[in-house]
Amino acid sequence: MVLSEITVLICDDSLLIRKKLSSFISTLGVKKIYEAADGQEAVDMYKEYKPTVVFMDIVMPRKTGIEAVSEIIDFDKNAKIVMASSVGTQNHLKEAINAGAFEFLQKPISDDQITKILEIISKGVN
Repeated sequence: MVLSEITVLICDDSLLIRKKLSSFISTLGVKKIYEAADGQEAVDMYKEYKPTVVFMDIVMPRKTGIEAVSEIIDFDKNAKIVMASSVGTQNHLKEAINAGAFEFLQKPISDDQITKILEIISKGVN
């Protein structure tokens, strides 16, 4: 799978973070990028679009990232969800991994981290 075939869902309550991440990911050749502003919207959009990978913030309104991950994994056990948090405590890391997250990143996320994750997922490496 090449990056142009990947679909990405970005879930963060910050419009600025969503736009910045979306803009960078599009420069890598990804053509389909969806955005959600909260955990509930992310779950709904995941079920509708079934993206290749989800970048999910932990602290959000309506439904937290951890709750959204659990719900998405219940729907699709093979979902690739990358959790991101500026409040990266060990507790959040454990919760994210236990909920089924593929990876956990500390904000601010670097372009290199995004590139590496997308390349790993595009090659089908778990």
